[in-house]
Amino acid sequence: MILLAKMAIGLTASLAVAGAWVFHEGVIRVDVDEHRDGGSHLHFWVPATAVSTGLHLTPRKHLREAATQARPYLPLLREIAKELQKYPEAEFVDVVSSQEHVRISIHGGKLGIDVVTEEGDVVHVTVPAHVLSDVADGLESEAPGV
Repeated sequence: MILLAKMAIGLTASLAVAGAWVFHEGVIRVDVDEHRDGGSHLHFWVPATAVSTGLHLTPRKHLREAATQARPYLPLLREIAKELQKYPEAEFVDVVSSQEHVRISIHGGKLGIDVVTEEGDVVHVTVPAHVLSDVADGLESEAPGV
C-alpha cells in the first residue's frame, strides 16, 4: 500500500513538473465566435512551447521551403520581435468602422489581435511576443544568407 502511495505521489509530481515545463513559455489562445445560424465557436489554447517544438519536428524540406518564401520578411520579423519586447503594454492599432472593430495591442508581453464584425462575429488571438523570435530563429536557421 505504501509503495502504491509513493508511486502515485511520484506520478503526480512528474505530471506537475511536465505541465509547468510545457506551459512555462506561455499560451497561444485562439477564440472564434460566429454569431449566426450554423456559426462556429472555436476556442483552443496551445502551449507556446509547441511552436519551437513544431519547428524542430517539421521535415527539413518543408521548413526550408517556408524559410525561402519568408526570406524577404525575416529581417522585419526579427526587428518586430525585438521591438515588441521593449513595449510590454502598448496599443498599436485601434480601428473602428461601420463594419468592424480591429484592435492590435500588446498586454503583459502578449500580442493580442481582436476583431469584431458588424454581424457580431468575434476573433480573439493572443500570442506571447517571444514566440515571434522563436519563429524567426527557426526560419533563419533554414534560410542562410539572411
